[in-house]
Amino acid sequence: MDPNNLSPWRKGIVGVQFLFVAFGATVLVPILVGLDPATALFTAGIGTLIFHLVTKGKVPIFLGSSFAFIAPILEATKLYGLPGTLSGMMGVSLVYFTVSGLVKWQGKKILDRFFPPVVVGPVIILIGLTLSGSAVNMAKSNWTLAIISLATAVIVSAYTRGLLKLIPIVSGIVVGYTVAIIFYNVDMSSVYAASWLAFPKFITPHFSWQPILYMIPVAIAPIIEHIGDVFVVSDVAGKDFTKDPGLHRTLLGDGLACMTAGFLGGPPVTTYAEVTGAMSLTKITNPQVIRIAAISAIIFSVIGKLSALLRSIPQAILGGIMLLLFGTIASVGVNNLIKNKVDLSETRNIIIISITLTSGIGGAMLNWGSFSLSGIGLSAIIGVMLNLVLPKEKAEEQK
Repeated sequence: MDPNNLSPWRKGIVGVQFLFVAFGATVLVPILVGLDPATALFTAGIGTLIFHLVTKGKVPIFLGSSFAFIAPILEATKLYGLPGTLSGMMGVSLVYFTVSGLVKWQGKKILDRFFPPVVVGPVIILIGLTLSGSAVNMAKSNWTLAIISLATAVIVSAYTRGLLKLIPIVSGIVVGYTVAIIFYNVDMSSVYAASWLAFPKFITPHFSWQPILYMIPVAIAPIIEHIGDVFVVSDVAGKDFTKDPGLHRTLLGDGLACMTAGFLGGPPVTTYAEVTGAMSLTKITNPQVIRIAAISAIIFSVIGKLSALLRSIPQAILGGIMLLLFGTIASVGVNNLIKNKVDLSETRNIIIISITLTSGIGGAMLNWGSFSLSGIGLSAIIGVMLNLVLPKEKAEEQK
C-alpha cells in the first residue's frame, strides 16, 4: 500500500502530527527572544505555504523558527530595539535571494567555495556555545524543574521510538510544566483571562540599515542547513528536488518566508529536520500533508489561551530544555567537521576554525561609526574571508 495515497481525513491527521513534531522548537524561539509565540506559529504556517507556492508544491518541507538567530536577535534588540531588529530579520532574506541567484547562475559549486565545512562547522558550533550561558542562567532559577525537564527530554530522545522520539522538547516542557503546576506556584491568571479567539501580535518593523547589516551574516548557517535538508528530503522522497524544482527555488522560497516573518513580527524561519525525520519514519512525503500542517499552525495561532499558556511556562523549564538543545546544536557543528573529514592536521584549517571560534566566544566586535558587527555574524565573515585568503595545500587544491 502506498503510504502517500491517503484519504483527506488521514492526511489531516498526519499533517497535525507533523506540526506537533515541529511545534516545540517553533514556539520556543519566540519565547526566548521576547516575541509572541502565536505570531511565530502564524508566520511559520504562512512561510511554509509561500515556500510551497514558489517550489510549485513539489517539495515536502516545513519551515519553522530558526535557532541560529536567537543570540543575534537578543543582542540586536538591545542595540536597535525590537522594531529595528525586525527589519534586520527581514534583511536576512537578501542573503537567501543572493545565494539563490548565484546557485541559479553557477550551481552548487559556488557554495562549496564560499561556505565549505571548515567554515560552516565552527559557525554552527558557535550558535550553540554562545547561548549556553543563557541556558544556565534560566535553569538556575529552579534547578529541580530544570533537571526534570532536561531528564524527560533526554529519556524521550534516547529511549523511545516512533513519533514520540521526535518530540523531546514538547515532552520535556509538558512534564516540567505539569510538575510546576502540582508542586510550585505557577501564575495562571493570564491564561484564565485570555480569550479563546485572539489574533497574533503583529509588530511593524522600523527599517534601518544597521540592524540589517548586523543580522545578515548570521544567515550563512541556516542557508547551509537548508541545502543539507533539501538533499535529505530528496533522498527520503526518492526525488531530486535540487533539480526539480531546483535548489535556487527552494532558497528563494525560504528567503521570501523569512521576509514575511520579519514583516509580521515573527522570527526568521528555516527548514526543520524534525519534520524530515517524521517523514522518514512514516514514509509519508506527500507535500499536501505538509501544507495541512502549515494551515494547522495558522489555526493554532489564533487560539488566545494557547498563546497565554505558552508564555506562562516557567523560565527554569525552558532553561533545562535549552541545556540539551544548545549543546546538541554545537555537536552538530562538530559532526559537520567529522562527517566531511576536515583535516585538522592542516595548519590552514586549524587557523580558520580557531580564529572563528575565539572571535565568537570572546565577544569580538567591529565598530564603524554607528555600525557595529559582533558575535556569530562577525565570526562567520571572518571564517569566509580566511577561507578565501589562506592558501590551500597542494593535495587540497587538487581535490
